[in-house]
Amino acid sequence: MTTTPIVALQKPKEISLNEIETELSQIWHLQNGNKDDAGAIRAATFSMVVYEPEEFQQLLAILGFYKGAIDGIYRTMTRSAIYEAQKAYGLRLTSRIDTETLARLREEVSKLSPEQKKISNPNMRGFGVSDVIAVQNPCRIVSICPVLGDEEGVTTQVSVSCPLPLQRTSASLICCEYITLRGNKAALNQIGEEVAALMIADLPKFVWWKATPNPEQDLFKQMVNSCNGIILDSSYFSDPESEFLKIYELVETGTSVVDLNWHRISAWQELSAEAYDPPERRASLEEIDQIAIDYEKGNAAQALMYLGWIASRLGWEPVSYTEEGGDYELRHVRFTGSQGREIVAELAAIPTADSGEIVGDLIGLRMTSTNPNADCCTILCSETTGCMRMEAGGSAQACRTELVTAINDQRAELLLSQQLQRWGQDVLYEESLGVVNRILQIRNR
Repeated sequence: MTTTPIVALQKPKEISLNEIETELSQIWHLQNGNKDDAGAIRAATFSMVVYEPEEFQQLLAILGFYKGAIDGIYRTMTRSAIYEAQKAYGLRLTSRIDTETLARLREEVSKLSPEQKKISNPNMRGFGVSDVIAVQNPCRIVSICPVLGDEEGVTTQVSVSCPLPLQRTSASLICCEYITLRGNKAALNQIGEEVAALMIADLPKFVWWKATPNPEQDLFKQMVNSCNGIILDSSYFSDPESEFLKIYELVETGTSVVDLNWHRISAWQELSAEAYDPPERRASLEEIDQIAIDYEKGNAAQALMYLGWIASRLGWEPVSYTEEGGDYELRHVRFTGSQGREIVAELAAIPTADSGEIVGDLIGLRMTSTNPNADCCTILCSETTGCMRMEAGGSAQACRTELVTAINDQRAELLLSQQLQRWGQDVLYEESLGVVNRILQIRNR
C-alpha cells in the first residue's frame, strides 16, 4: 500500500471554539502574502464532519492493555491488546471488539475512580484523515472526538495540511483545513449548531458517522439536517437489526445514506447475477425456493443486506421470521414469491478461528429448489473458507459452484474515498434496505 506524503502548512494549534474562522483566515492571509513561497491554495471540493468515538482503545488504555496512540486504527498492537483483555476476563478469544467484549470493558472501567480513568496515551484522532481521502482534496475536515471522563467543556485545535501529489502539475499545493473538537459526549452533544456552521456553505457537505446511528441524539440530528449525505458502516453495529430500522427511517425522510458495508458484498452480488446469466439458467430463477446464507459470527449486517438484495430482485415478500438459536444462531425467514410460491431463507452465524478486521463477512451461500428438475442450484463461498459446509447440504453435483474473491481492500477509508467520486442516490441499496426493514418489522411483532 502506498502512502501519500502530507506536508503541514500549519501544525495543530489549540484555540477556542469561537476563534476557528479567524485563525484559519489568518493562516491563509499569511500564506498568500508569502512571496518567497510557491504557495498553497485552499481546496474547494467538499467539507466533511467525521464523528469518531473510538471508545474501545480508550477503554483498553485505561485498563492497561493498550499502550499505543488513540487513533482508531486496527493494527497489530490494538488486536493484541484486545486479545489480552479477552484472555484476562475469560472471554471468547477473537482479537476483535464484539458486543460481549465491549460490555465487559465498560463494566471494568466503571469500577475505577476518576483518577484511575485518566488516559496518558497520545490522542491522535482528528489530526488528519487517511491518505486515500486526503488526495480527494477535501476543503475542510471537522473531527468530533468524544473522550471518556467527566471533565466539562470542549477543546479545539486547527491545522492545515497538504498532500503531496505524485506528479506536481502546478506550483501550488492544494490544502485541507482540519478542525478537531474534543470533549465528553454530553459536552459535544451541545455544539451541533456550531459544528454545522463550520461546514462550507457552498460546497457538498458529508458526515461520516463512525458509530451506530442515534436519531435521538441532538448532535446526530443536527448533522443529518445539515449535510448532503451521511456515511455509516454497519460492520460497526453491535445490534444491526435495530440499527437498520433507524437507517431506513432516515432513508424514508429523504436523507441520502451510504453504508460502506453494503459495498463489501458487491462481489457476492455480481457472482450471483452471473450464475444465472446463461439463458438456460435464467428461466430457472423462479424455481429458487431455498436459500442458505452463512456469515461470520458477530454481525448479521452483510447477511441481511444480501438477503434483502436477492429478495428485492426476485420479488419475494417476507411473511414470517423465526429464531432457532443454537451454536449457529439459526434464523429462518419465509417469503412469498411469484404465483404464491413459498421461499425459505436460512441465516447461520458461523464461528471462525481466523477472523479478519470486518465483523460478519459473508462466508457462503446456497440457492436451490425443492423441484429436482430445476437447474438453479448455485453455491458461492469465500475463497478463504471453502465450500465444505455448503456442499454438505446435498445435491452438490448438480450445483454450479464459485469461489468469491473479496474486494482487495475492505477498509472503510478506501471504500469512502471511492464513494466520494460517485456520490448519489443508491436505489438498489434503498430497495434492499426496504425488504430488510419489512423482515425486521415482522421480527419485532
